[in-house]
This record gives sequence, C-alpha cells and structure tokens, in this order.
Amino acid sequence: MSNDSTAAGYLTPIGDVPAYDQELEREISRWIRGLTGLNKNLVYPRWTDPQTQIPKNGITWCAFGITTIPDDENPAYVQTDAGAEQWSHETVEILTCFYGPQGMATAKQFRAGIFVSQNNDELNRAGMSFMRCGRVLNLPELINNQWVRRYDLSVQLRRKVIRTYDIKTVIETDNPITTGD
Repeated sequence: MSNDSTAAGYLTPIGDVPAYDQELEREISRWIRGLTGLNKNLVYPRWTDPQTQIPKNGITWCAFGITTIPDDENPAYVQTDAGAEQWSHETVEILTCFYGPQGMATAKQFRAGIFVSQNNDELNRAGMSFMRCGRVLNLPELINNQWVRRYDLSVQLRRKVIRTYDIKTVIETDNPITTGD
C-alpha cells in the first residue's frame, strides 16, 4: 500500500485527523456544560454503548446527539511543502434535549449563551463556530411510565477540516517525473 504519491496506490491522510465520535462528543459536552452550568454527570451523548443510565425523575439533565455532519461538495486542495492539504467545511448538526423540572429554563439559558461572543470564542478554540439554532420545542416524554418535561433545541456548528496527504510537488528535485512514453 502506498501512502505517498511517489508510488501507485491509495493514499490516506497523514498527521492530525479531525475529531469525530467520542472525541467530538466530549467537546460538545464541555460546551453544553459551560453554557448551562450542568454537572458533568448530567450531560451526555445519546445512542452510546453502553447506554448511560437516565437520571431519576425530578433531576434536570441534558442528552444530545450528533445527527449528521454534512460537508462541502467540493473540497479545496492546497499544495504545501509537506504535501497537499484538503480543506473542507462541515456542519455539525446537534439535537439537544433538556429534561426535568428546570428543563425549559436550562434550554433557554443554553440558547441565550450561544449568542454571547465570549462563548463563541471558547468554541472557536475547539475548532468550531456557532452557525444557527432553532427554537426551543416543548416535547414531553414518557419515561418509565412517568411524564418528564423535555425541551429540544437543534443547533448547527461549523468547522474547517484539514486533511494532509503526502502528495509530492513536481518541483521537488529528488522525485523523478515519469511520462507515459
């Protein structure tokens, strides 16, 4: 298998790769906790294995899920001395669900905090930026035969993703250029 352009074969990115899966979920959890003041044990990702134990009724908590991460149709390529960088922009779409007796207040505090520039600056340090959000929706849920207050808010974040491939430039002198002749 080739991992540079001096030989035939597929290329995979080299160096740092973008955060996905648990690493991205941890970053989003920190962001939600920072804006809501909720305890670390009360903000967690949905659809995990093993599934997190749902807090008892009467506790305010948040579950969130990354529903999709669409990216640009055509990434840009930038040749550098180290290789070729593939630049694209992704939209990280998140569904946040706030539960419990203070669910609405917490959802509204989170939504208001999204628009504070200092909070977006902190998000920028994680490589993301606020794009837009929807309205807080009241969607009570039946959990363990008890109605629980639930308030949903969809949020979209943007981030620039750079992947580096070891594609040599034609101006490097130690790489021969082979033609079809």
